[in-house]
Amino acid sequence: MTRTTRIRAALVTATAVVTAATVTVGVSAAGSEKHAKPSKPTEKQIAALFDAWNAALRTGDAEVVADRYAEDAALLPTMSNKVRTDRAGIVDYFEHFLRNKPVGKKVRTIVDVLDADSAIDTGVYEFTLTDPGTGAKRVVEARYTYE
Repeated sequence: MTRTTRIRAALVTATAVVTAATVTVGVSAAGSEKHAKPSKPTEKQIAALFDAWNAALRTGDAEVVADRYAEDAALLPTMSNKVRTDRAGIVDYFEHFLRNKPVGKKVRTIVDVLDADSAIDTGVYEFTLTDPGTGAKRVVEARYTYE
């Protein structure tokens, strides 16, 4: 899938926090040969990528969160209308977002494994955010797409 296609697909879900990050979870065959074709990842493996991303949020480190994105990722943030198309922009967004100590939870998810190198995980999630000044908590619900 080309970068243009990923970005176009991501724009469909403009309120997503994470979009168009290439997912490559190839699971190699047992006793793999030099040119063995990797098997398709399972829906469970793809869905678990959110858990790893959510754990990265809990570190409070924007660089750690940005490490979860492909080099050519596009981010359509939940709390901003500015599209981020490079690592510096993604880090900048998360430096601000992480001040709210976000804790994410999927509400509804649909996983479509396309082949050994491509999958789409899309749905609705919610974040519990904590105001850094007052400590007040609020829940924000948003659409997401991981590609």
